[in-house]
Order: sequence, then C-alpha cells, then structure tokens
Amino acid sequence: MFGLFKSSTGERPMDVKAIRDALLRFIKDQLQKLEGEAGAIKGLQLYLNPLPEDRHLYEAALNIDHAEQFKNEVQRIADDYALALPQSWTLEVVFTEEIPTQAVKAANLGAALFIRTTNHNIRKSSVAFIRVLNGKAERDEYEITSEGDKVNIGRERQVQVKDGFFRKNDIAFPGDSENESNKYISRQHAHIEWNNDTGSFMIFADEGGVPPGNKVKIHTTRDENLIKLNSTHIGHQLQEGDQVILGQSAVIEFSYKPSVS
Repeated sequence: MFGLFKSSTGERPMDVKAIRDALLRFIKDQLQKLEGEAGAIKGLQLYLNPLPEDRHLYEAALNIDHAEQFKNEVQRIADDYALALPQSWTLEVVFTEEIPTQAVKAANLGAALFIRTTNHNIRKSSVAFIRVLNGKAERDEYEITSEGDKVNIGRERQVQVKDGFFRKNDIAFPGDSENESNKYISRQHAHIEWNNDTGSFMIFADEGGVPPGNKVKIHTTRDENLIKLNSTHIGHQLQEGDQVILGQSAVIEFSYKPSVS
C-alpha cells in the first residue's frame, strides 16, 4: 500500500513523504517481528530525535497536530499485513533528546520504537526495600512487595491532582520540611510497580516527573550509567543498589536487603 514498501535504500530520507514512508516501514517491520502476538500489544511509543534542522520535516510527516491520522495509517498497515492489533492500542509520539535504552532504533532515521505488550506468566514474588538517602520522607526505609499495589512517590501524603482526584503517596516527602530537597519533588513524581513478566520491580516517572518539569534519574551501580526517564510509559528495571534522584537532589536507594540494625 502507498507504494511505501517498494524501496529500502540506506539513504537518510530528506523530505516529508520520504520520512513518513520510512517511519511507517520501520513500524511495520517491528510489528511483524511479534509473529502473531500483535493482539498482546498495549501501545506503541515512537521516539523522535532528528537533527534540529530536520525537526519541522518530522512534525509535518506525522502531521503532529493531528496525530490520530498517523495512527490510522499504522492501523491500515496492520490490517493489510494481518497484524491483529487490539482495538484499545495506543500511539504516543515523543520528541526527545535521549532515546530510551529499551526502544529499538531505526536505521538512517532519528527515530526509535518501544512496543508495550502484556503477557501472562506464572506469578512470581519478591520483597525489596527503599531507603531515603537524601531529602526528608516520613520514614527512612520502606518495604515493598510484589503482592502489593503500585507504590506512589511524591510530595505530601495525599494530594489533589488532575480532574480533582486525590492521590495517595506511599513514599511521601512532606512539603513543610526544612529539607531543601523536598521542594523539588512533584506531588505525583514517580511510582514503583512489580513486573511479573521480568520478575522485577520497575520505576516509572509520573506526570510531574518528566521533562520539562522535575526529573527522575537513575544511577546504576551495575554499569555506572545515568538513566533519565523521559516518558510515563517506559520505566527502568531496578537492580540492587540503584540510586534514584527525584527532582534536583532527593535520593532513594533500591535494595533487596533490609538495613542492618
């Protein structure tokens, strides 16, 4: 369809139509790798990181103000290639300076794709601990379990958020604390949840913890990398000793071992 799969040159696309066609071809190729598991897809996150002088071409290629039209083109491709996407699948387009490590990068394009899926495995279980290294929370250490609900992190114990609803922060940093670090933590900053597919705890940025607002950054002891969360959908798999920076200077540490009394 569209004649868009007839060419696969290695050259960088230089106009709006070529960029759109290349993006659609890239998405189609990634969807086909699921080999009949497309029905497990929850959503696609398309990350764009073009050269500054090319950004307007990418915005035009996706008709960024009417992103639903690009989603419809992806749906038509899925239908033509018998990729049975569920009705509830979503598409998120994000312009970012850093491509998340979990996303698959496209060759010769300033783009990458992350496909969220849902799988059903044998239930696993675990216990872990969150220690507050900097900033002043209600407690110095928290125990979290795979059997529990997601663990919200933010400023104040209970806060009113978008649409008037109230959110309970399980790891709460009081706003009236004299600790300077608390001021830069958002009311809905991040959350931790158990991922049964990987058998691990994951940390995700929430609405207040993604750019251009406050930040969520992870320093990993495994490879000394600094990871920044730029999306509310792509999280980080927590490893022993990972330190998470909330805002400017509040720090929490993840561990499978309790503190020694």
